[in-house]
Amino acid sequence: MDALCGSGELGSKFWVLGVLLWCVSWADLFYSFHGLVHGRAPAPVFFVTPLVVGVTMGEISDPFRFTTFYIHFALVLSALILACFREKPPFFSAKNVDPNPYPETSAGFLSRLFFWWFTKMAIYGYRHPLEEKDLWSLKEEDRSQMVVQQLLEAWRKQEKQTARHKASAAPGKNASGEDEVLLGARPRPRKPSFLKALLATFGSSFLISACFKLIQDLLSFINPQLLSILIRFISNPMAPSWWGFLVAGLMFLCSMMQSLILQHYYHYIFVTGVKFRTGIMGVIYRKALVITNSVKRASTVGEIVNLMSVDAQRFMDLAPFLNLLWSAPLQIILAIYFLWQNLGPSVLAGVAFMVLLIPLNGAVAVKMRAFQVKQMKLKDSRIKLMSEILNGIKVLKLYAWEPSFLKQVEGIRQGELQLLRTAAYLHTTTTFTWMCSPFLVTLITLWVYVYVDPNNVLDAEKAFVSVSLFNILRLPLNMLPQLISNLTQASVSLKRIQQFLSQEELDPQSVERKTISPGYAITIHSGTFTWAQDLPPTLHSLDIQVPKGALVAVVGPVGCGKSSLVSALLGEMEKLEGKVHMKGSVAYVPQQAWIQNCTLQENVLFGKALNPKRYQQTLEACALLADLEMLPGGDQTEIGEKGINLSGGQRQRVSLARAVYSDADIFLLDDPLSAVDSHVAKHIFDHVIGPEGVLAGKTRVLVTHGISFLPQTDFIIVLADGQVSEMGPYPALLQRNGSFANFLCNYAPDEDQGHLEDSWTALEGAEDKEALLIEDTLSNHTDLTDNDPVTYVVQKQFMRQLSALSSDGEGQGRPVPRRHLGPSEKVQVTEAKADGALTQEEKAAIGTVELSVFWDYAKAVGLCTTLAICLLYVGQSAAAIGANVWLSAWTNDAMADSRQNNTSLRLGVYAALGILQGFLVMLAAMAMAAGGIQAARVLHQALLHNKIRSPQSFFDTTPSGRILNCFSKDIYVVDEVLAPVILMLLNSFFNAISTLVVIMASTPLFTVVILPLAVLYTLVQRFYAATSRQLKRLESVSRSPIYSHFSETVTGASVIRAYNRSRDFEIISDTKVDANQRSCYPYIISNRWLSIGVEFVGNCVVLFAALFAVIGRSSLNPGLVGLSVSYSLQVTFALNWMIRMMSDLESNIVAVERVKEYSKTETEAPWVVEGSRPPEGWPPRGEVEFRNYSVRYRPGLDLVLRDLSLHVHGGEKVGIVGRTGAGKSSMTLCLFRILEAAKGEIRIDGLNVADIGLHDLRSQLTIIPQDPILFSGTLRMNLDPFGSYSEEDIWWALELSHLHTFVSSQPAGLDFQCSEGGENLSVGQRQLVCLARALLRKSRILVLDEATAAIDLETDNLIQATIRTQFDTCTVLTIAHRLNTIMDYTRVLVLDKGVVAEFDSPANLIAARGIFYGMARDAGLA
Repeated sequence: MDALCGSGELGSKFWVLGVLLWCVSWADLFYSFHGLVHGRAPAPVFFVTPLVVGVTMGEISDPFRFTTFYIHFALVLSALILACFREKPPFFSAKNVDPNPYPETSAGFLSRLFFWWFTKMAIYGYRHPLEEKDLWSLKEEDRSQMVVQQLLEAWRKQEKQTARHKASAAPGKNASGEDEVLLGARPRPRKPSFLKALLATFGSSFLISACFKLIQDLLSFINPQLLSILIRFISNPMAPSWWGFLVAGLMFLCSMMQSLILQHYYHYIFVTGVKFRTGIMGVIYRKALVITNSVKRASTVGEIVNLMSVDAQRFMDLAPFLNLLWSAPLQIILAIYFLWQNLGPSVLAGVAFMVLLIPLNGAVAVKMRAFQVKQMKLKDSRIKLMSEILNGIKVLKLYAWEPSFLKQVEGIRQGELQLLRTAAYLHTTTTFTWMCSPFLVTLITLWVYVYVDPNNVLDAEKAFVSVSLFNILRLPLNMLPQLISNLTQASVSLKRIQQFLSQEELDPQSVERKTISPGYAITIHSGTFTWAQDLPPTLHSLDIQVPKGALVAVVGPVGCGKSSLVSALLGEMEKLEGKVHMKGSVAYVPQQAWIQNCTLQENVLFGKALNPKRYQQTLEACALLADLEMLPGGDQTEIGEKGINLSGGQRQRVSLARAVYSDADIFLLDDPLSAVDSHVAKHIFDHVIGPEGVLAGKTRVLVTHGISFLPQTDFIIVLADGQVSEMGPYPALLQRNGSFANFLCNYAPDEDQGHLEDSWTALEGAEDKEALLIEDTLSNHTDLTDNDPVTYVVQKQFMRQLSALSSDGEGQGRPVPRRHLGPSEKVQVTEAKADGALTQEEKAAIGTVELSVFWDYAKAVGLCTTLAICLLYVGQSAAAIGANVWLSAWTNDAMADSRQNNTSLRLGVYAALGILQGFLVMLAAMAMAAGGIQAARVLHQALLHNKIRSPQSFFDTTPSGRILNCFSKDIYVVDEVLAPVILMLLNSFFNAISTLVVIMASTPLFTVVILPLAVLYTLVQRFYAATSRQLKRLESVSRSPIYSHFSETVTGASVIRAYNRSRDFEIISDTKVDANQRSCYPYIISNRWLSIGVEFVGNCVVLFAALFAVIGRSSLNPGLVGLSVSYSLQVTFALNWMIRMMSDLESNIVAVERVKEYSKTETEAPWVVEGSRPPEGWPPRGEVEFRNYSVRYRPGLDLVLRDLSLHVHGGEKVGIVGRTGAGKSSMTLCLFRILEAAKGEIRIDGLNVADIGLHDLRSQLTIIPQDPILFSGTLRMNLDPFGSYSEEDIWWALELSHLHTFVSSQPAGLDFQCSEGGENLSVGQRQLVCLARALLRKSRILVLDEATAAIDLETDNLIQATIRTQFDTCTVLTIAHRLNTIMDYTRVLVLDKGVVAEFDSPANLIAARGIFYGMARDAGLA
C-alpha cells in the first residue's frame, strides 16, 4: 500500500485507481458467491482475481465476467504506468535540504527495477571526471552512525548474556573431582559471540537476498527446458507458428526476469557487504579508544590498524559468497536431476569427472599458496632494501656505491621472477582444466551415453539441452574452492576481531570527577596503581593533596614513576586500591607530543572554536610566532603524520599551546620543557607555566628535570621508586637535607648553575632570542628512557647524542636524517608548499588511458609473443566452433534414420577438436605467462636503473613513499595482475565473437540486429567505464584517510581521553568512513546498471536467435538451432565479463603508465666517461680550486654559492664556517657533483671535475657525512660493499677507528648483522663506522661534515685525534659547527650568504676582528 499512499497529483490518482480496483475485485467475488447460492458452482480460480480468469479461459461466455476482466486489466495497467513516474514527497514531510540526495529514494517503480536512476550519474561521469562533490549523500540507514549503533547494541547484548551466564555459573557447587573426571572437564567459559551480533544486525538483509537468489537459481533452469521445446518445435513441421514465437518470447522474458532478480540480489548482497565493513570498522574504532594500556602494549599500532583495514575488508569480500553455501548444492542437485531425465545414468560419468577436478584444483591452489608465501618474503626483502636505498641515496651517491646495491636488488628480483614463473605455469594448468572441463564433461557423458546402449540415439534436443545444463553446473563447482578459501580467511578474521573486542577496557570510574574536599583540585588517598594486572604495582600508597590554583613540581630520578603519576591522575592506569579525586576540566601535555595530521591551527584549537585574541596570546606565550614565520603556510601549514615536518621542540610547543588554548581547570604537564632548548624552556616557564605565566591561578602539575625552575613552584613532590619520598615547598625541602637535596647536588653541579645564569644575561637582546628560537626549531629530541639517574653534565651530552632521534613510538628513538636547510633550500621547500600543503599531491589520473601505454606493455611482453597469443586464441575459437558444429551435424544423423551408424568416427573427431582447443588455450596461457614475466623483468629493470641514476634533487622533491609505492604496488600489478586479466579478457572476447559467428552462420538474418546491439553495448560500456573508473579512484583516495586517522587515534588515545573528546573523534571517524561509502555505493550501483544494460543486449541476442530460428525453420535443421540458441544463452556471461575485464585492465594498466613515467625521469651525468678517465693514482697532490663558481639547487631557484673563487693547496687543513644557510654543505656537495655548476668550474690537481665520470670522481674523494647512515647487512658490507679490501685492511681500519674491541667481542666478528639504519649500534658507534670507511679509502682529499648534535664529546675527540694522525698528509676540508675543532687548522674559510667573507689562518682572522672573531667570542674562544 505504501506505493498507493503518496500525496500530490500522483498520490490522488493512485487513490482513485486503488478504490476502483478494489470495487471491481469485490464485485467479481460477490458475483461468484451469488452464482454459488444459485447452484452454479464456478471454478475455484474465479475466487482469486479477474486477471487470472482472463488469462486461463479462452472464451468467456459470461458478459459480466468479460467486462470486469477488461476493466480490471485496464486499471492494473494504468496503475503500473503511474508507478513508473517519480513521486513528489508528501506535503507535510520534513523538507529535504540535502543538495545531492540519494536518487533511489525518489525514483519510480520501473526506474528502481532497472536501476535507471543511475543513468544520470553515468552520463555526467562520461562528460566530466567525477569529483567528491558530485557524489550523492548516503541514505539515513546506510550511514555509519546508524549501522555502527545497531551492531554495537547487538554486541553489548552478547556481552551482557555472557556476563549473566558467568554470574549464574559461578555460585554453582564445585563438582567433586570424580564427577569432574566422569563428566569431562568443566564447560569452557562462554565468550560473547561476534558472529551472533553480526547475524542479529544484518540477518534480515541476508534473508531477503537469499529469497532473490533462490528465485534466480530456479529461473536459470527454465531456459534449457524452453530450448528443448524449441528444438522439438523445429523438428515437428506440423506445429503452429505462434507456438514458436511464444517460446522465443518466453525465453526472452525468462532471461530478463533472471537478469533483474540476479542484479537486485547482487545489489542487496554488496550493500550488506559494505555495511559489514562499516559496522566492524566503527566498532573497532570505538573499542580502540577505551582499551587498557596493557592491551595496547601487547599489540602494535599496525596490528590494531590491520583489524580495521584487512579483517573488516575480508567480511566485505565474503558477503557475495555466503549464499553459495546453500545455493551451490541446490544448483548442482537440480542440474543433475534434469540431466538424469535427459540422458539417464550416464550423467554420473560426467559429474564424477567434475567432482574429481575439485581436489585437483585444490591441490594446485595449495601449491600456488606455498609459492605465494615464498614470493611475498622475497618481495618484502626487496621492498625493505629499496626503502633503505631511498633513505640513504645521498650516502650511496657520495661513496659511489650504487652498483653494489643495484646488484643486490637484482639478485632478489631474479629469485622472485623465478618463483613467479613457476607459479604462472602452474596457473596455466588450472586455466586448462577450467577451459576444458565443460567440454570434457560433455564428451565423457555423451560417450558413455552412446556406448552404454545401442538404442540410445543422440539427437539435437538431448545434446544441446545437456550442454546448456552442464554450463549451468560449471559455475557453482568452480566457485566452491573460492568460497572455502574466503570462509577460512573470514573465520580467522572473526576470531581476531572477537578477541580484540573482548579485551579489557579502562575503568571510567577509577577517577572520581564529581566530588572533592573543598579547596583542593586533586587528591589521592593511599592510591596503588599498576600498568597491567600481571605486573607489580608501579606506584604504591600515594597520599597527595593539591590545592586549587597551585603549581606543583614532580621530580625524581629517571624511572621513578613521574609520568605514571600523571597517567594515574588521568585514569590511564589500573587502580588496585585507594581513591582519586579530580575536579574540573583537564588539559594534558604528554612527554612525547602527539600531533595530528592537520593544520597547525587545528592542532592548537583541538576542536574548540577560534577566539582570535586568546589564540594569538597562546602562540605568543608558547614561543610559536617565530616558527610560524618560518613555516611555509604560517598556522595554516599542513603538518604531516606524527608531526614529521616539525622539529621535536616545535612539536612540544604545539602540544603545550593546545593545552593553554583549551583553558581547562587542571593542567597536567609531563616534562614539556625537556624537548626544547634551555633558553626556550625559560621563555615558556616565564610566560606560560610560572607564577607570572598565562596559566597563573590554574592548578598545574609539572613533571620536570629542570632544576632552575623549582624555586618558583608552590610545592614539590619528590618521587622515588613509585612512592612519595618528600613533599613540601622548595626552601623547606632544602633544609631537610633529604633525598631532594641529594637530587639537587647530583643534577646541578654549581658551575653549571652559574653557566646557565650567564647564558641568560647574554641573551637579553631580542634578535638573539629570535635566532635561538629558530635554532631550537632545528634540533630534535627524544626523552631519556634510561633507568638510572644521570648527572647533569652527562645528561647534557646525552641530550646531544639523542637529539638526532625523533620521538617515534613510546621511548624507542629512531634516527631521523637531519639537515640544516640552507636559505635556498628553504625557498625550494616553500615553493613546493606555497599553500602550506606538505608535498605536491600525487595527481589522480583522469580520463582514459592512452593507447601508447598498451603499446608499451605489448613491447615489454614482446611483439612476437603478443601476436602468437592472439593467433592461438583465434585457433582455439575455431576449434571450439568446429567441435560444436560437428556435434550439431552428428545430432542431425538421428534425423535421417533413427539410428546412428558411425558413432566412433563422430566421437573421435569431436574429442580431437575439443582436446585441440584445450591444448591451444594452454599454449596461449603459457605464452602469456612467459610474456608477462618478461614484461615484469623489463619494466622493473628500467625503473630500478633510472631511479638509482636519478639526481639528488629528484629525491629531495619526491616523497620516498611515492617511489616505494611504485616499486611495491605498481610492480605487483605488473607481476601478478595484468597477465591473468588480459587472458580473461581475450577469453571472453573470443567467446563473444564465436557466439556471434555461430548465430550468424546458422541464421544469417541475425546480421541485421548485430549493429544496433553493438551500438547499445558500446554506449553502455563507454558510459560505465568512464564513471566506474573515476568512482574506483575516488574510493581508493578516500580509503587511506580512514586508516591514517585510526592509527593516529590509537597513538593519541590518552590525549583524546584527557581532553574528553572521544565522542568527537568517533564522529570524525564515522564521517571519514561515510566519505568512503559515498563512492562505494555508486560503484556498486554502476556495476548493477552495467549488468542490466549488458544483459539486456545478451537477452536480445537470445530473443533474436530464437526468433530467426522460428522464422527460418523451414530451411534449418534442429542441430543448428540447438547450436545457435545454446551458444546465445552463454553470451550474456561473456559480454558481462568482457566489460568487467576491460575496466579492470584499464584501471590496472595505469601501473605500467606510472612505472614508465618514473623510468623516464632525467638522470645525472654518466658514472664513467670512457673517453676521459682520470690518470691512475689521480689526484696525486690533492689541490682543490674553485674558479668563479656559482651553483643553485634546482633550475628556477636562487644561487646558493655566488662566484666562489679560492685555492686550497695539497695537504692543507681548511675549516669552513658560517651561519646556518651560508652555503657550507652546498660547497661539499658541489665537490662531489651532487650539485652541478651553474657557471665556473672546480679543478682538482688541475683536472676539471665536470669532464670525468661521476664514479671516477666520487671514488677518489672521501667524506665523513653528518648523518651516519648504515644499511642492514653485515658490518663488512657496510665498510666494503664491493669486497675490494683484505681482511687485514678492514681490521686495521677498525683498530684506528676504536671499534676493534667492540667488533672482536661480537661472536660474528665482521659478519655482525647491522639492523636497518644501524639501529643496533649507538649513534657514536655509527659515526665511528663512517670513520672506518674513510680510513679504508684513504684518498688524498677528505671532507668532514661535522655532526652537530648527534655525537657525544668522547667520540668527537676520538675522531678528531684519528684524523689528525691518519690524514696528516691529506687535504682536509671540515665544515665546523664547534670552533674549537678547527682552531689549529691551516686556514679558515668564512662563508656568508654564499660568498667568501674571510679566508685566512685562525690567528689572523681573530686579530682582524671580523665575523670569525665574533663567532669565536660567542664560543668563548677569543
